[in-house]
Amino acid sequence: MEESKGMFEPINRRTLHWEIVRQFQEKIISRQFNVGDKLPTERDIAAELNVNRATVREALKKMEVLGLIEIRHGNGIYVKDYLESGNLELFKEIIYMKDVVQIDVLRNILDIRKIIVPVMAGLAAENRTGEELAELQHIIEDEQMPMLEKDLNVHHLIARASRNLFYLFILNFFNQVFRDYGYLYFEVPENRERSKQFHNDILDAITRKDKSLAGKITADVLQYTEDAIYSYYRAVYGNEGGYS
Repeated sequence: MEESKGMFEPINRRTLHWEIVRQFQEKIISRQFNVGDKLPTERDIAAELNVNRATVREALKKMEVLGLIEIRHGNGIYVKDYLESGNLELFKEIIYMKDVVQIDVLRNILDIRKIIVPVMAGLAAENRTGEELAELQHIIEDEQMPMLEKDLNVHHLIARASRNLFYLFILNFFNQVFRDYGYLYFEVPENRERSKQFHNDILDAITRKDKSLAGKITADVLQYTEDAIYSYYRAVYGNEGGYS
């Protein structure tokens, strides 16, 4: 591990503990700090970054929650293998770690959606109530609602109607990501039209309680979405980076 002096960048004092987390996170994920490395002490980190120890302590607690480090009281602070100890909170931090979403991270998100969402839609068709069906129809027929917001609401209702809390919480977790980047997809008129078709088709399948059809309709639109997103990404950013 490199020497602690001069190791870090100057801190933005408006978000002190998050700036500390960000710097450590980048070094751990890029393996500048190796698994098992003993990090500088709380006192040394505070001295180098010119912040108080309470701020450093707050940052260290956050990094421990993310699965980046292990604090062994009376022994020191050690780097953990984030691939073994990381969690969804860390995954979200990785998404926002660079100005551009890395292609490998983007692929991870799209892959998990293709696995989960068609099953979720099938369960929604099977389990939905009359009230949920009416709410879904109301959302889809609302011409004033922006397409991104409408799509998020449609998927949220489908997740709720599936009666599976895991699906609902996964969707909730990634909603901020979809809000931040979804406009890039919905800028394109063809994509808006494809989503409008999906909304009408999924409403029909859920109305009929056709589990198989709901799953197929959802799988088809997710494949279309994935192809469109990759095409846009390659055109704008090229095949940049990723984490392994």
